[in-house]
Amino acid sequence: MGLQRRADLAGAAHLELVSGVVQLRPQDAMVEAMLRGWRAQQAARGLREDTVTARERLVRRFLEYTNEYPWVWTPGHVDEWSLWLTSEKHLAPSTIRSYQGSLRLFSEFLIDGRYGWAVACEDAFGTHPVAICHEWNTIAHLNDYEGRPEARPFTREEIQRFLDYADDQVDRAVSARRKGALAAYRDATLFKVIYGWGLRRTEAAKLDLVDFGRNASAPQFGRYGMLNVRYGKAKKGQPPRRRNVLSVMDWAVEAVADYVENVRPRFGCEDHPALWVTERGGRIKPAEINARFVAYRDALKLPKELVVHSARHAYVTHLTEDGVDRRFIQQQVGHENDSSTAIYTHVSDDFMNTMLHKALAPVLAPTASADKDR
Repeated sequence: MGLQRRADLAGAAHLELVSGVVQLRPQDAMVEAMLRGWRAQQAARGLREDTVTARERLVRRFLEYTNEYPWVWTPGHVDEWSLWLTSEKHLAPSTIRSYQGSLRLFSEFLIDGRYGWAVACEDAFGTHPVAICHEWNTIAHLNDYEGRPEARPFTREEIQRFLDYADDQVDRAVSARRKGALAAYRDATLFKVIYGWGLRRTEAAKLDLVDFGRNASAPQFGRYGMLNVRYGKAKKGQPPRRRNVLSVMDWAVEAVADYVENVRPRFGCEDHPALWVTERGGRIKPAEINARFVAYRDALKLPKELVVHSARHAYVTHLTEDGVDRRFIQQQVGHENDSSTAIYTHVSDDFMNTMLHKALAPVLAPTASADKDR
């Protein structure tokens, strides 16, 4: 009975292959059966549909690159592919490692004896898949942060210039009586919310009106005292992580309240749940946020290393400089580890000098007192 249960695991070869049918292209049919089986195996483990789809897409891209079938793949194919991703595509190490991880999972699924794919390939083609990813041809995760080293947060002066410019675009559109004033107002408020609550771009795009709520400890903010982020960054294969972000910047609260009460109704989307709606009655997409951001950044001639995510980094940095408790900031931005929050923090020279003076004060105090006595 135990053997029977193992043989009937979701994704097993005998469940996906059609027996007694002669395929016109048996190799292609085997590949499709393998991918169906892998999809079934991942679904049985409770993985999200978008995770499964992204992994399958990656395997198909590797198939296209190698122009070989999985039972012919070797570690050398991974070596060549990884080098191509680095030298030709210029992908980040974290991205390449993620791709390699997906390939490793597919390869391990195929060679796992419980699913029977190696035996099926041996019977059909006289060969079988082997492990193609190992410690010598994959990238290890050694650092907490693997983003681009030039990436940094906005300075206070830069974020002020950026938000002022976004407001100016609203005034210009209204003065010229041209189409797009509502969208410009929406985007100006959206950027204030990203910075004012330390959000990721996708988190901001998926906000609904009902996500704002009251905070009994901050009644002065009314219904905007707390923001329920329902689509926080998920762990691989897991659903989005939710968190509550307390409002701390009164000017940001005033901006979103004005937008919700006086501007959003003019879009004519009363029945739409989204906080950020388009003039066509849909929800704004992350790519649209990025496009508007780049247009404003480039118009101001700000450094290109500044991206939408730089506003989130600036939120962490500026709260740190203002003396806000580190643990509180960590919870606000949804980091599990303090080390992640520390990576986000790029405090200014003035702040560092102030901290240095405070640190040295106990050491220098006796010397200063002795000098005074002389």
